Amino acid sequence: MKYMLLIHSGAVDAEGGAPECGVEEWMAYDKEVKDAGIFVSGESLADLVTATTVRVGEAGERIVTDGPFAESREVLGGFYVIDVPDLDVALDWAARCPGARRSGAMVVRPIADFSV
Repeated sequence: MKYMLLIHSGAVDAEGGAPECGVEEWMAYDKEVKDAGIFVSGESLADLVTATTVRVGEAGERIVTDGPFAESREVLGGFYVIDVPDLDVALDWAARCPGARRSGAMVVRPIADFSV
């Protein structure tokens, strides 16, 4: 079953990254996920200041604003999609991620399968 691991950081440094995790830790985790054969996809998101929000008003007009869609103390920094047997295994992989440490958090969600 496929699960998305959403990486949330509670603190962001001047470059928009998680100051509590070094690049080496992320590279090691990335390698571990790929070596285990469970990696489907994953990306790190660009700095939050590059975000653009789109809404559609009641009259159907497009409203575009700079920045994230909501005020939040946490920042979505990226994601992994993994293919593992069940939720328990997905939670184990989420707990191993550097993004889960200290002020960070991982949100684990199953990927919906509409092929049935």
